[in-house]
Amino acid sequence: MLKFSSIALLAIVAAPSSLAFTIPSSASSVRTASSSSASSSVSLFATVERTELKAPSDIPMDDVPGLFDKYVQKTYGRYPLTIVSGKGCVLTDDTGKEYLDFVAGISTCALGHANKELIDAVTNQISTVHHVSNLYYTPSQAQLAAWLVENSCADKAFFCNSGAEANEGAIKLARRHASNRGLTDPVIITAKQSFHGRTLAALTATAQPKYHKGFGYGGEMVRGFEYVEYNNKEDLVAMVEEMNTTPEEDAAQGRKRGVAAIMLEALQGEGGIITGDPEYFALARKLADESGALLICDEVQVGMGRSGRLWGFENIGVEPDVFTSAKALGGGVPIGAMCARGEAADVLGPGDHASTYGGNPLACSAGLAVAQYFSDHNILDNVKARGDQLSAGLNKLAEKYPSVLADVRGWGLLKGIRINDDAGVTAGELVGDLMNEGLLTVAAGPSVVRFVPPLIVTEEEIDQALGIFERTVSNRVLSP
Repeated sequence: MLKFSSIALLAIVAAPSSLAFTIPSSASSVRTASSSSASSSVSLFATVERTELKAPSDIPMDDVPGLFDKYVQKTYGRYPLTIVSGKGCVLTDDTGKEYLDFVAGISTCALGHANKELIDAVTNQISTVHHVSNLYYTPSQAQLAAWLVENSCADKAFFCNSGAEANEGAIKLARRHASNRGLTDPVIITAKQSFHGRTLAALTATAQPKYHKGFGYGGEMVRGFEYVEYNNKEDLVAMVEEMNTTPEEDAAQGRKRGVAAIMLEALQGEGGIITGDPEYFALARKLADESGALLICDEVQVGMGRSGRLWGFENIGVEPDVFTSAKALGGGVPIGAMCARGEAADVLGPGDHASTYGGNPLACSAGLAVAQYFSDHNILDNVKARGDQLSAGLNKLAEKYPSVLADVRGWGLLKGIRINDDAGVTAGELVGDLMNEGLLTVAAGPSVVRFVPPLIVTEEEIDQALGIFERTVSNRVLSP
């Protein structure tokens, strides 16, 4: 048998071309008497082909939409707009045209674009250590968890990477909590027209059938979810009563059904900017308590100051057992959090849930920069003032153009205006018109135009946006 030295093996692995080297043989049986005084050797030849990688710099960038069409899966309907830079509340496309950004990455870029404090925080962190996994302690995760807890009803935080992941974590926590109570068939009640994410359980919690098509098994999504009308108290009471009753045939098999959680958005964003009714949420709190279930609030869009309060549920006077956050938490740097209080904070133990990137130093440093900016610049006060200004302006336009515009809805800087069904234009079409005029907005359902600017937006920028909106609506009225 031939034995290869470590040097030889390294040479085989590393060399970019043909190799030839000699290894002394220790096989005495192959030596003859006449050659016993000479050293015997075995020659080894190897050819290693270089793997050529195409460098990113070799990819031509003269047609970005063409690259998307060829290489990116078509899971989004994109506007014909290529953004290359931003500053504050303004974005610039590849032609140099500027746009007033009232989308903010869909309620994500709380501090706008190219914020100095956020840049400094991320730059400093990536210059030291940006990721080590959750096998070790990291200062930024500890500090951000403390900030979340000290500024909410929560006692503990779990970090992940997105709103969908945070909601998946909340769903797992609710099921484990229900299992600890002896439930074999735990039910989570969510509201119709809700939106909780695109992962499978979060998508099932999203009570909009259009998102479920093609993702079920035997006609079902993930089992254990039931849906009620948002803000409908009678519907909620009836569903809780039904789900807390185990069918006889199931009970005969030793199964037990019950409500594990009531999971709601304090404000339904994707469902059309519908604010929660305080009486409805008070009832949800009461029913959860009576059932031994958890009340979960999805704060992914409305949370982190968007409503004028740090958390949306503060507007409706309840404290959930669990709430989720993402989007603005990192100011555009991906991060999510699932926060819990009381016994819910201690349901999950080591090995029950995890996230490789969750709470990494880079993302947490971004979250801390956002949190510090909120305090240093009184951001919540700005949200309230600019939100009131935006509402007043939109209401005036609704009065002026009643054939197109209907009611104004929402809190703080998460505002929407409904487009009349017979207006001759959809919310999506109006969003396209506004983009052409230099204002970026986003639809919330088929009939609501949503305004979600960065939380740093100024009085002048609100006036500018209202001016563009009025001009665009007026053009529709004059040229239907």
